[in-house]
Amino acid sequence: MHADRSTKPSSQHLFFMGECGKRSARTPFFDCLNMPQLIVLPHVELCPEGAVIEAKPGDTICDTLLANGVEIEHACERSCACTTCHVIVREGFNSLEASTEEEDDLLDKAWGLEPQSRLSCQARVNGSDLVIEIPKYTINMVKEGH
Repeated sequence: MHADRSTKPSSQHLFFMGECGKRSARTPFFDCLNMPQLIVLPHVELCPEGAVIEAKPGDTICDTLLANGVEIEHACERSCACTTCHVIVREGFNSLEASTEEEDDLLDKAWGLEPQSRLSCQARVNGSDLVIEIPKYTINMVKEGH
């Protein structure tokens, strides 16, 4: 009798990678192949060259940006109590879950509101790529560290 020889490698033979390229014990390599991208359009202060970031489905846009060195403002510490983390989703907007009434009420106060505006602390990445723009201004009167 012959041993079962599956064509799919077992988990013992997979390299484990984190953030699609860095070895880690958390994320299997094949999971990175299916991760959506968060494409950040250039922003003069926060991301002058723009960025392409591997995004983990289920994470908020805000958490993904912060984890990858894009220091988007979040004055209320991501509790849906301000509009400083406002972003405009240029592509992939329809892949996001609908905003709540609370988020919509806050967005009405955001600078540069557009139909594709979301609070990045509330919008969770799904399986689709997203192109986002961080508005030039916020209504935050005080910035820490400046």
